[in-house]
Amino acid sequence: MIIDRLYQEAVKKGPICVGLDTRLEYLPEYIKQANLKLEEKIFEFNRKIIDATLDDVACYKLQIACYEALGLAGLIAYAKTLKYIRKNGKIVIADIKRGDISSTAELYAEAHFSGDFEADFITVNPYLGRDAIKPYFKYLNRGEKGLFVLMRTSNPGSEDFQDLIVEDEPLYLHVARKIKEWGQEFKGEAGYSLIGGVVGLTYPQEFMEIKNNTADTFYLIPGYGAQGGTGQDLARILQDEICAVVNSSRGIITAHQGVDESENFAQVSREQVLKMKEDILQWLK
Repeated sequence: MIIDRLYQEAVKKGPICVGLDTRLEYLPEYIKQANLKLEEKIFEFNRKIIDATLDDVACYKLQIACYEALGLAGLIAYAKTLKYIRKNGKIVIADIKRGDISSTAELYAEAHFSGDFEADFITVNPYLGRDAIKPYFKYLNRGEKGLFVLMRTSNPGSEDFQDLIVEDEPLYLHVARKIKEWGQEFKGEAGYSLIGGVVGLTYPQEFMEIKNNTADTFYLIPGYGAQGGTGQDLARILQDEICAVVNSSRGIITAHQGVDESENFAQVSREQVLKMKEDILQWLK
């Protein structure tokens, strides 16, 4: 199962997920000035970072909005990047946060689990309940695809709904338990489900509460680095088991700015990956 591959990569390489949330302003000057089409510039930037970090990370994540904002050229670069990552034997998460039902969700599943935009995992929104998740099940049944469902997000405004008290508990805890329930029929050999959870690192105490109520769940963790999360915050979460991948985007892919705008810029990203890995793993010894 794909979740077993992700777990094994996280254990072997460290639980690092590089977020290729690429924007034009992130490109080094030599790529900006190159005589290339826009999609080629974006892909070249991504390819360099992938090549430099391939052996040191568990997976990659692409936020589709960064590519949609660039129009057709951006989506061409998005598709090429997904294909390149998977061609190199690495796992890729498409951060698309879809949340619809019935035939619409079926089409989202078809679009992002096959064809030009094929990824290994996608992120989805559970607000519409099981009806928003079930259309993806036929892909999960094959064991080759997985979901990361929003449980507790890292943004300050999440408290507007997620902190609401329902039956003496915050809503996010009810959501997390329901996501765990949906995933029980999709467990891999390592014991984790193909339906994982997205939980922000900016609320470490709440994360532990969620973890204690969602055994067998593998997590995608945003909020490290630029959003304030640290390796120490991860210590309790990952101490007993490597049950997550931790995403960092800007902290890695913009590290070259003001440091190295040459063709060697991606080595700076690799150095940031190694620092991130050290910051996390030092607390797990």
